[in-house]
Amino acid sequence: MFERFTKDARAVVQGAVEHAERAGAGSVDAEHLLLALLDREAGRASFALAALGLAERGDAVREALGEARRRAGLSQADAEALAGLGIDVSEIVARVEEAHGVGAMSGDRKDKGWSGRRSFGRGAKETLEKALRIAVARRDRHIGDEHILLALTVRPGVSGEVLADHGVTYESVVRVLYGGGEAKAG
Repeated sequence: MFERFTKDARAVVQGAVEHAERAGAGSVDAEHLLLALLDREAGRASFALAALGLAERGDAVREALGEARRRAGLSQADAEALAGLGIDVSEIVARVEEAHGVGAMSGDRKDKGWSGRRSFGRGAKETLEKALRIAVARRDRHIGDEHILLALTVRPGVSGEVLADHGVTYESVVRVLYGGGEAKAG
């Protein structure tokens, strides 16, 4: 499948691997793909993110992803569902961090002795597979970074939720990239 990736899409995947390595994560996940997209200054996805105003709010997106990582990867919707059952995720995180240190629930591996290639977690695999499906459905010959962005917007979970919270949805990205007009995040 990677032979169909554009130079920009390959750079996003490589950037995601680098984010996972810096975080000490055992595998690359969808959130790492989003972080890599935010880092890019070229490509169609960067254009769409800038047009939707996310370029100026990149730090807020990074912060929201970090908060989700502290909650062991639970999205805000997951935390709210658990709250409906009487489970206070914030309280659990606070108690675990009190006993084991800040970020203890993040799943990040802080042992720098692990080396080798990072595997791709289920979220990253599903995102890349969805990017392929989106490209095929649009009858595009290659998978670009814009297809990865579109896949992140439709995949349930933290990345899609954070993007939606910042006004970046599948519809808004399609409108910017293919609709001929300029979308306003809102």
